[in-house]
Amino acid sequence: MTQATSPPRQASHRATTVLGWATLVCLGATYGLGLSLPASVEQKDYSKLIGIHPGLAWASYVAVGVSALGAIAWFVRRDRRWDRLNAASIEVGVVFTALTLVTGSLWGRPVWGVWWQWDPRLTTEALLMALLLGFVALRRAIVEPGVRAVVSSAFSLLLVPLLVVIHFSVEWWRSLHQNGSLVSLDPGTNLDAGYLVAMVLGFASFTLAYAWLTVHRVRLEALEETLEETSLDTAIAARRAEAVTA
Repeated sequence: MTQATSPPRQASHRATTVLGWATLVCLGATYGLGLSLPASVEQKDYSKLIGIHPGLAWASYVAVGVSALGAIAWFVRRDRRWDRLNAASIEVGVVFTALTLVTGSLWGRPVWGVWWQWDPRLTTEALLMALLLGFVALRRAIVEPGVRAVVSSAFSLLLVPLLVVIHFSVEWWRSLHQNGSLVSLDPGTNLDAGYLVAMVLGFASFTLAYAWLTVHRVRLEALEETLEETSLDTAIAARRAEAVTA
């Protein structure tokens, strides 16, 4: 049986305000550091996207991972809060996955000479985007809350293997996309300290941005559920009143 919880009165909270300011400061620092980086010989100013693109991709990973944890918790506890987290994380994940593909195309155009290449990493990331959009559409098509939670949770768990494929695609298949820079810190990577700091700061910034957006979306999801239940109760009451007066 699904547990009901008291909804918040508004989408924002003092904690979300603090989280929002922390996100803004980190994003500003990432942007400032990215601009101050020297242009590389091979990729010129486009190399500065290393402070943005990897962090966006990481946030899309986090979104799917958190949704899977929410799905597991829902199957165990049958608490609506976990279903809200699952749905909210996926919706925020759509944003970060889309931005990952956009910034990847902007980076790939001057480096590869094309806006899009059916590279294993790009193709699997695009597949993730399609599945995330499918999740959102499927969830909105299911009216009954219990069924919606079951389908959403199962769908989220099925996305986890795709994350593994995306991450290791550059190692399993011949790929234009470069391998991970953080896991191979050697002179052959040609990635100096400034670029590494920018990339790590980007990871932190977009993780905070994901958390801020997800918390707001969870609270908004609870408010939407309350509105749906209130509207349903009002409609039932109106029908009963019509039956009595008829």
